[in-house]
Amino acid sequence: MPEVRTRFGRVVYEERGDGPPVVLLHAALHDHTDFAAISGELARRYRTIALDWPGHGASDPAPEEVSAPLFAEVLADFVAELALPPAVFLGNSVGGYAAARLALDHPERTSGLVLVNSGGFTRHTPATRAFCRLLGIPVINRRVMPKLVSAYMKPRSDFDRAVTARVAARARTREGARLDAGLWSSFATPAHDLRDRAALIAAPVLLVWGDRDIVLPAKAGLDTHAALPASHLITLPTGHAPFASDPKGFLAAVEPFLAHASGLRTPPRRDTAPDSV
Repeated sequence: MPEVRTRFGRVVYEERGDGPPVVLLHAALHDHTDFAAISGELARRYRTIALDWPGHGASDPAPEEVSAPLFAEVLADFVAELALPPAVFLGNSVGGYAAARLALDHPERTSGLVLVNSGGFTRHTPATRAFCRLLGIPVINRRVMPKLVSAYMKPRSDFDRAVTARVAARARTREGARLDAGLWSSFATPAHDLRDRAALIAAPVLLVWGDRDIVLPAKAGLDTHAALPASHLITLPTGHAPFASDPKGFLAAVEPFLAHASGLRTPPRRDTAPDSV
């Protein structure tokens, strides 16, 4: 697999297809293979790039002080090293946060955002802050996350179950718990809260939300839509990764937006019509 050198080590990625670029950004403890159910279809019309964050997949280990803002810096390095033209960034969870940060810090790099059960735009309560602090302790993270993965993924297909099993296995390791704990600690920090800057995002935004997610539930999707009032919100009856759980429904929701944001004239026709706001 090809790789890019960033300030934080090598980042490995998979590239398929040709056309306007679409960059796929996975969630914590996941990897680029989460997108295997949709990347082949996207590659028919787009230059589809799916990276592995530091500490994930075949990329170099994550630094000792890992955080969501660090991933945003990794993405900025990655895009600059590849000298990508303006691209659509499709980010899940912490990948969505990194994509939104890129759109804020480097708007010239971004032609559109697809934020999928994304972090960065929800208001914390004392309970959610306490939850982030608890999962920010590696020994607790290692005990809780393997069980939490199934609860937030809500797997319903063989592919979905394979993703869930792979993530749960990583969560059981010492290194996986260290990495994930660092990310969870960062989720409750001011740097992770993009609501005050949300209006500065100039690129078009599509929100796709799996409304059965218990970590970033349907209310989080509505809160994100409120923070980004020009966005369009589509919900799917899935867990945290709707592109893995319902690839056909996800593509039906996303492909018209990708065609518009990328300057293509007509999207492929799909049968599924997801709910939208």
